[in-house]
Amino acid sequence: MPDLGPRRVVVTGLGAVSSLGKDAETLAAAVREGRNGVSPARSFDTTGFPRIMAGEVPDFDPRASLRTLDPERWGRSGLLAASAAAQAVEDAGLDRAELARTRAGSAMGTTSGEAPVVDRLTQQWLAEGLKSLDPGLVTQLPAGRIAAAVNTELGLTGEAQTIPTACSASNYAIGYAADLVSTGEADYMLAGGADSVNRYTHAGFLRLGALAAELCRPFDKDRDGIITAEGGVALLLEPLDRAEARGARIYAEVLGYGLSCDAKHMVHPDPGSVAECVRRAHRSAGIEPGQVDYICAHGTGTPTNDLTEVAAVREVFGERPPPISSVKSMLGHTMGAASGFGALICCKAIQQGFLPPTANLREIDEALGPGLDPVPNKARSAEVRIAQNHGFAFGGNNAITILGKVS
Repeated sequence: MPDLGPRRVVVTGLGAVSSLGKDAETLAAAVREGRNGVSPARSFDTTGFPRIMAGEVPDFDPRASLRTLDPERWGRSGLLAASAAAQAVEDAGLDRAELARTRAGSAMGTTSGEAPVVDRLTQQWLAEGLKSLDPGLVTQLPAGRIAAAVNTELGLTGEAQTIPTACSASNYAIGYAADLVSTGEADYMLAGGADSVNRYTHAGFLRLGALAAELCRPFDKDRDGIITAEGGVALLLEPLDRAEARGARIYAEVLGYGLSCDAKHMVHPDPGSVAECVRRAHRSAGIEPGQVDYICAHGTGTPTNDLTEVAAVREVFGERPPPISSVKSMLGHTMGAASGFGALICCKAIQQGFLPPTANLREIDEALGPGLDPVPNKARSAEVRIAQNHGFAFGGNNAITILGKVS
């Protein structure tokens, strides 16, 4: 009889397009150095905006990674996702044609979908009326085209699922994709997310009072908000036995994940619900809190998020939590791609043996309590066997993935 039990799921390929590098290796090196990837926004007119910093991908050329998609027919978020996914497939040592013959698909998270397309269509509508809308732009608009771009570029015939749970969406996507691989419904899945810097998202966070003036400073006593950012990120997931049989490099195992929804406040996170999400992730992964070596925080750098997140962590881990840091301090907040970038950095931390830093940190906020180790400003060498990756979103959508070294 065949083994009908769940399969262990591992990450064998990584792809990234970000403000700190247009591939996973360059990005990881920049994070280890604590480099800053933000600059004044150039993708939209910032006239009248008192806060204009953003984490944009400079000189993004989708043709560098893509062979199939016509960039003129796809939105920027879809192109970022497809570029990252193509890199992940190459990094995993898989032949595209062979991959396309397997049960393979994609799950990609997003917050704003093809928001730059929305901006352009809105400008056309305001200037010349509804009938002036460019039909080509209208076809680029649906957020579902983000995952569709991945499948189209790679010729995949499995699911193409776009998950719109905002800033936790990539973790939702990773959990969903891992379930498909674990149960045997898919042989390979690409999971991650994509979003693009745009005027209306930037304006929305400005009106909320959530934008930082110059830098994102998670855990700092003078932190003042997020930096809007963009990027595409993808992890290639496959069964452990298949990866071992083909001699693949294995970055990490997806040990489990947890989900919760506060359903209490549109933008204010709830520490009790976040703590329960952590516990669910631990139960799913079959681990105890003391086994976690590193927490990749949601770490937005807003006063409320950091207080809430640390309070939730202390509820689970006690007064001596593991090292906890935020890569948003360097990348900015990449919205639906954020927890995907967190997962990628966790994979690199496990593979390369380091604790990612929190950049721009001058003085840890005393209100966060004693014994907090945010790995200030510089990476540290350390064995990371189990990493916990946080993703929280407006509407109370919480998702946490647990990644571990294969043993």
